[in-house]
Amino acid sequence: MVVPDSRGGETAAHARLKRLAVLWAQAQGYSACAMEVSLPRCRYRADVAAHRSQSNEIGTTSIFECKQALVDLRRDNGSSAETRERLTKLYQRRQLLEKNLRVHYPQLRIVDSLFSEFDSHDFSAIKHRGYARVLRELSSLQNRLFDCTKFETLLRYRSANLFFLVLPGELFRQPEIPLGWGALVESNGVLELVCKPVWQESPPEKRLQLLQRIATAGTRALNRQLEITFDDVLVARDRSSL
Repeated sequence: MVVPDSRGGETAAHARLKRLAVLWAQAQGYSACAMEVSLPRCRYRADVAAHRSQSNEIGTTSIFECKQALVDLRRDNGSSAETRERLTKLYQRRQLLEKNLRVHYPQLRIVDSLFSEFDSHDFSAIKHRGYARVLRELSSLQNRLFDCTKFETLLRYRSANLFFLVLPGELFRQPEIPLGWGALVESNGVLELVCKPVWQESPPEKRLQLLQRIATAGTRALNRQLEITFDDVLVARDRSSL
């Protein structure tokens, strides 16, 4: 049974995954992190969002979605067993194609020696029809099996550079990870990167907007911790203007 904690019905398991995501992000060099971040120009809110600074650049942004139960991830679908079987076969086909494309198109490799957490090959660059067809069917099946609208929308909007699904170990199924997303799986109280996400070229202005939203969410959380209310802010503003 999933037991909610005292924070607006959130389960203890979900809160633990969010905490682990923040810990993992900071260990990877993301110095700005926040939970429950409203995303720019989008109706969705990220469980965790993070920003990693880079010299002379805005930096890298990442979004983490935590799923702590099958009911939270998978749609109720009468033909889910057949769908998962077909999904597994397509995933194996995708793996084989990518293995061959790495051999025949070494120029697709992305130079990413600084950051190893994202996929290092841009297979979309050659517009391989067979590979594109496999990806389309994978996406269609995942939509049938899961509620993937949020996953697809965030990728399409380029809301961040990297996207991670955070899962307990018993929930992880490699073929079921949404296209383009990475997977961080809980094991013995820590997260392990078991599936690398695909790097997304998010425009500088979107990365800056997300960094600002992270700062806003962080301030909101600090106000709760310090028990600072909006009325307190108004009183402080009035006093400072005297």
